[in-house]
Amino acid sequence: MPTRNGSARYEGLGKDGQGSVSTQSGVLKDQRYGFGTRFGDEPGTNPEELIAAAHASCFTMALSFALAAAGHEDGVLDTTAKVTVDKDGDGFTITRSALELKAKVPGLSAEEFDRIAADAKANCPVSKVLNAEITLSHTLEN
Repeated sequence: MPTRNGSARYEGLGKDGQGSVSTQSGVLKDQRYGFGTRFGDEPGTNPEELIAAAHASCFTMALSFALAAAGHEDGVLDTTAKVTVDKDGDGFTITRSALELKAKVPGLSAEEFDRIAADAKANCPVSKVLNAEITLSHTLEN
C-alpha cells in the first residue's frame, strides 16, 4: 500500500498567524487555514473538516465494497461526517465523528444493511485511527 502525505505551514504565531495546507495529490495546494477558519467563519479550511471529509469518504468506500462483496450491484451512498471538537483542559480534543448516511440500494433488507453498515463503520481505516466516539445514523430507500 502506498504512503500518502500532506503538509502544513504556519507563518506567525497564535491567533495572528496564518497557515496553508497541501496534499500530495495537489487537490489541496496552499489552502488557507488559521484561527479564523477553524473557530470562526473566515474562508478557508481547518483540520476538523479535513478529518470529517476523510472519515466520510473512507466509510462510504468501505461500505460500497462491502455491499458489492455481498452481491449487490447498484446503489447510491451519500455520507456526511460531523466532527465535534470540545475543550479539554488548556487544549481541545476531537470527541466525536457522527456519520450520517442516506443510501439507496435496490433489494437490500434493513437487517443486512444494518449489519454491513455497522461493520464498515467499525473497520474503515479512518474509523480505526480516530480515538473518538463514532456514531452512525442511516436511512435506506429501496
